[in-house]
Amino acid sequence: MKPDPAALLQDLADEHAALDARVADLSEEQWRTASPAEGWDVADCISHLHYFDGTAVLALSDEIAFAAHVQELFSAGLDSGRDTALARNGSGGDLLEEWRRGRAALLAKAAAVPPGTRVPWYGPPMSVSSFVTARLMETWAHGQDVADALGLEPVVSARLRHVCHIGVGARAYAFLVHEVPDPGDPVRVELSGAGGGSWGPEDAADSVRGSALDFALLVTQRRHLDDVDLTITGPTAEQWMSIAQAYAGPAGTGRKPLS
Repeated sequence: MKPDPAALLQDLADEHAALDARVADLSEEQWRTASPAEGWDVADCISHLHYFDGTAVLALSDEIAFAAHVQELFSAGLDSGRDTALARNGSGGDLLEEWRRGRAALLAKAAAVPPGTRVPWYGPPMSVSSFVTARLMETWAHGQDVADALGLEPVVSARLRHVCHIGVGARAYAFLVHEVPDPGDPVRVELSGAGGGSWGPEDAADSVRGSALDFALLVTQRRHLDDVDLTITGPTAEQWMSIAQAYAGPAGTGRKPLS
């Protein structure tokens, strides 16, 4: 069954709102709380989302201009810090208003894109539905950094299924960017709890089982493999989970074990 575009956009808007609720009343001191992302505070996490919501609007609007932007960004280096510059040049309240305006523009632009459009991005081009799902995944992942910084529990909802789905779908990409050959063996993924579901053939010899939350934390590299409760069976599943990456861009370094 194809995803309902309107429902996907509503889920993205709801994920925005869940994170917004966590930062809306922060003091300036709290905005400067260090996050688990090295060198980033809470404001940087929101600034990063705002920056890439803006480039998402560009990708949806002007493929040629977006291609020029990608070339410039990769030439400068993905760690150039331009996406967090807004966080360091104003107040947390100003940043919050900028993010609200930017994400509203993204939702409106995505709603107007014709079905079947392939949207360019920093990895392979995607359908509009996959593109919206990717923005939701990014919002949830950086929202998790905010949650960890502020000592809050993860946001757990049925929307986690989108994060898990893109994590499963990004298997080939994870092997590619880590420069590791994918053995190609099918892997059954069975996830429980809010956002849970199943992917892959039921008779696959390799499998990953556990909660949708733990799987989402792992594939977004917000937790080390040692810190999630997943039952991983088979060499291909083990190799995949050791390098799993749901987001576009170079291979991530992942998180260090919590203990």
